[in-house]
Amino acid sequence: MPSPGQAPALPDVDAFLHELARLRLLVLLSVVKRADFVYLLRQSGFSRGNLSVQMTKLAEAGLVDIDKSFVDNRPRTAYALTKAGRSALRAYKVSMTALLDALPD
Repeated sequence: MPSPGQAPALPDVDAFLHELARLRLLVLLSVVKRADFVYLLRQSGFSRGNLSVQMTKLAEAGLVDIDKSFVDNRPRTAYALTKAGRSALRAYKVSMTALLDALPD
């Protein structure tokens, strides 16, 4: 417990995950096994370009797997949260819970 007038030690929050667009996409992926581009587009409300950029960033960070295929001669891109992505999202939740718990009543 901090002494009077001293701020409590606050947990680090992953700034990469804290960005609202990426966080929203990770949360959407956390409740489904896989999701295609159109599903994420509709659920997130993002533009096609923004969704594509954010999913690429998440994939480059190892948090999301991207699977590109063709269905009825049409391209289909599907996404899934990786184990590292689930772990990062859980750690983010723990950090944010601790941060919010530090707020005075």
